[in-house]
Amino acid sequence: MRILSIFGTRPEAIKMAPLVRALEAEPTFESRVCVTGQHRQMLDQVLELFSIKVDHDLDIMQPGQDLFDVTSRVLLGLRKVMETEKPDMVLVQGDTTTCFAASLAAFYLHIPVGHIEAGLRTGDISAPFPEEGNRVMTSRLATIHFAPTEQARRNLLAEGVSPETIHVTGNTVIDALFMVRNLDTGKGSSHVFGSAEDIISQQKPYILITGHRRENFGQGFLNICRAIATLAAAHSSLNFIYPVHLNPNVQKPVFSVLGGHENVHLIAPLDYAPFVRAMGGALLILTDSGGVQEEAPSFGKPVLVTRETTERPEAVEAGTVLLVGTDTEKIVRETNRLLADQTQYRKMADQPNPYGDGTAAARIVAILAGL
Repeated sequence: MRILSIFGTRPEAIKMAPLVRALEAEPTFESRVCVTGQHRQMLDQVLELFSIKVDHDLDIMQPGQDLFDVTSRVLLGLRKVMETEKPDMVLVQGDTTTCFAASLAAFYLHIPVGHIEAGLRTGDISAPFPEEGNRVMTSRLATIHFAPTEQARRNLLAEGVSPETIHVTGNTVIDALFMVRNLDTGKGSSHVFGSAEDIISQQKPYILITGHRRENFGQGFLNICRAIATLAAAHSSLNFIYPVHLNPNVQKPVFSVLGGHENVHLIAPLDYAPFVRAMGGALLILTDSGGVQEEAPSFGKPVLVTRETTERPEAVEAGTVLLVGTDTEKIVRETNRLLADQTQYRKMADQPNPYGDGTAAARIVAILAGL
């Protein structure tokens, strides 16, 4: 059975890596990999980390690209790849533009689509944008749905997806997390934070921050940065470590508002292995990332999510994450509460991870082998 795995961004690569490795180890399958290059540098880092051999690279990334550019380049580039490879099934992951465009290309060529991390929903087609639209449309095109949780399965059933096509597997991001956590990634703080190795040598506890969501561009990011500035001024005993996304819509407000604060460290995006170590060492995490919502509970780290809605309600229900949106006062208030109230901190930190046990890839391979 020839399986063509298609992905293009760093988060997709992280979540597909355990599955690609599992397919390679199973003689039942001929595993082929195509990357679109929707992300470039960040994608290549993950490919190297997991030693993934790429068979096709569309290399679509261009300065200033928008959703029209990405969608059209992926769709047109994949036509030739799919016609050449003639896969028995295409595997896509999550909710990126690559995921949707690859599903559409496969649909046009009558190739079955397996959707990894299927069924996540906020119920608002514009939040997050364009991810909610991408995953809803991908579900309409997919042949088989690998849902990470029971809630995701229920979401699909509510949309009329046939029950026999849905399989609850857990999330492959936990597989990737465990794989990387067990790697020997070297010693020394420089391996964690690159040029910012002095941060750990100060022996200060730190709050880890990430942000990249399109719906937060503009005023949302300004509000988040102002909250971080307020917290940094109030907590000189803490470091605030922010690997800043490369998108100019993120870089401009972050460096403008936070550039002058001594205990706010604005560093380049971290490779995945150092980022995993950074999560493990953090006091708490402030993020708009879906993946971090899934990963951080495995380290017992409270997560404050700078979004109004989340497609990962399991973490909210379990108490491992709290939605704080982009309201400056709320971000400051809830962060201060966790820093001051150990009971509340432990209530969030001590919950089990609702997203899996690190064996999702093995489950997916077993299901594919039984088709």
